[in-house]
Amino acid sequence: MYKVGITGGIGSGKSTLCELLTAFGASLYDSDSRAKLLMAEDKALHDALCGEFGAECYTEQGLNRPFLASRVFGDSEALQRLNAIVHPAVRADFRRWVAQQRSEYVIMESAILFESGFDSEVDTTVAVLSPIEERVRRTMERDGVSREDVLRRISHQLSDDELHRLAARTIVNLRRDYLESDAEQLHKILLYEARR
Repeated sequence: MYKVGITGGIGSGKSTLCELLTAFGASLYDSDSRAKLLMAEDKALHDALCGEFGAECYTEQGLNRPFLASRVFGDSEALQRLNAIVHPAVRADFRRWVAQQRSEYVIMESAILFESGFDSEVDTTVAVLSPIEERVRRTMERDGVSREDVLRRISHQLSDDELHRLAARTIVNLRRDYLESDAEQLHKILLYEARR
């Protein structure tokens, strides 16, 4: 099974690219939503998080995101401890998921593909890049947040220059119609690589 990692900063259009590729028949693993699901439902993860950060990680309603966020926000060491618990669970879940897929290639969508080491789980990587102002505009419209909030979130992510250096290939997302054309071309390339 040929595995493709797709990444990009907030508002870059990585999710849109993934949607376009799934329309061509690729299977998609959204690492962010799967991590949230695992944190909510996996007993071993539940126990590990409570052991590390306290029983307040969970309430009767489930995962206590605000509490967990407050424990790791601005504390890089605590964030590393959280990632050391969650990332291996996501990695194992991805491997199980891949084994069940029947498409010619699968996609792992991850905003932190390189930072998490998930790039070692895939055969090739694609970074979606986009001008900062476009990313800010898209994210403000989509999430209803302030410009300052978007810029703060961007400042915590790898720059486009870093992504360009790390990824096997890049796509620059300027307009939806261009991205659709790029997605069709990328699909053909990935099919070729998957069949080699």
